[in-house]
Amino acid sequence: MGFSRKRAAKNGKPRYTAYYTDLRGRELSAGTFATKKEADKAWQKEEAKAAEGHTGDPARKRQRFRRYVEEEWLPNHVMEATTREGYTYSIYAHIMDWFGPLRMIEIMPSDVRAWVKDQHDRGCSPAVIRLNKSILSGIFTTALNDQITVLHPCKGVKTPTVPKKPLRIVAPEEFDKLYVALSSDDARLLAETAIESGMRWGELTELRVKDIDLTTRIVTVSRTVVELNPKNHPQGKRFLVKQYPKDREFRRFKLSPHMTAKLKHHVESKKLGPEDLLFLHQEEAPALKTIPDQTTPLGLTDPNAAGRSYRHGTLSAYSAGKCRCHHCRGAYATYRAQRRRTGKDHPRNPRTWDTDGHIPRRWFRDHIWRPALKTSGLDFKVRMHDLRHAHASWLLAGGADLQVVKERLGHGSISTTEKYLHTLPDADDTALDALARTRSRTR
Repeated sequence: MGFSRKRAAKNGKPRYTAYYTDLRGRELSAGTFATKKEADKAWQKEEAKAAEGHTGDPARKRQRFRRYVEEEWLPNHVMEATTREGYTYSIYAHIMDWFGPLRMIEIMPSDVRAWVKDQHDRGCSPAVIRLNKSILSGIFTTALNDQITVLHPCKGVKTPTVPKKPLRIVAPEEFDKLYVALSSDDARLLAETAIESGMRWGELTELRVKDIDLTTRIVTVSRTVVELNPKNHPQGKRFLVKQYPKDREFRRFKLSPHMTAKLKHHVESKKLGPEDLLFLHQEEAPALKTIPDQTTPLGLTDPNAAGRSYRHGTLSAYSAGKCRCHHCRGAYATYRAQRRRTGKDHPRNPRTWDTDGHIPRRWFRDHIWRPALKTSGLDFKVRMHDLRHAHASWLLAGGADLQVVKERLGHGSISTTEKYLHTLPDADDTALDALARTRSRTR
């Protein structure tokens, strides 16, 4: 039951504050008024709203965007760990500076449109603007459901068009060049498993021996691993294993006999147990640079400031002659490495990757994938995820059933699988042949 409480204002005149009880039993203020009659009407009105389920704390509606996001939305909104990490970055990089000082109830569609224009003027790509707007829209959808705002300011606000680019699929000949250029047998097996199975990176690097039936050649995808900043990990670690794949549904598919034979040989040669990771992070020690063969005279460096020249491939040429050719840099690097091996020059400990055995995505990209891509001579940048695209495209080009490919890849919709139809470079050959046959009739 609500009530009115009399109090004295600064000028000594009486004022009346209306109080009511919400659905949680909390005593809240409905405002302060000049007369008791007005105060009684105010608390009665709020209690009527409470009975209808339309009540809310007026103070919550006056809170600022920063407080709502930091104290209510981010801590209590249920989302994947990787999604939370990405959303947190985008909020503080693109959203908080603009909307943080504003009160939630005061933010209008015009404010969102002005923010979208500011994003565009600062050089953000249409894809980034669309992502940021979807995050902002999610915040206000929750705020609207919580009765903190009375309208959704993102509704009807348009963002720049994001063009749909055609998929560039790796052709079999191109994959063969990349496969040969990989630096180790383990890396080649990882890449071949990726293109033969179509698994995502997280599913592939969390694959364990127990997940493959080497007799029936059936692979069961039931987990995935994600890499996080330790501050976003529940236990402060780097890798988080989720007990379900991206589509939240287990899937099973069969591997080819030759792929299964390679994996079986890998398991036996590495002496892996059922719980062991199939592909384990094994960082190789960097090879020491050696002084190049100097059987052929290398000549002298250009004269330095003092007019002196030095023989290439010597310490003097590097330090006094300021020469930075391959030979001089190699000589100096070898000299420094030899001193560090003997404990001189206070060498720093070599950098190690924070991993529990899973392969860090960045390490694989920088130390394995990109060097192989450069060696292969391909004229476009192939990502590891592009092997999954190639798997789907190759299957469909070979005549595989669309529904089978969908289930094999774990797509949520058949339309996702359909985008891989006719994506290989020779996909239009049939159409061109038909066109040529038709035109030939008139000649």
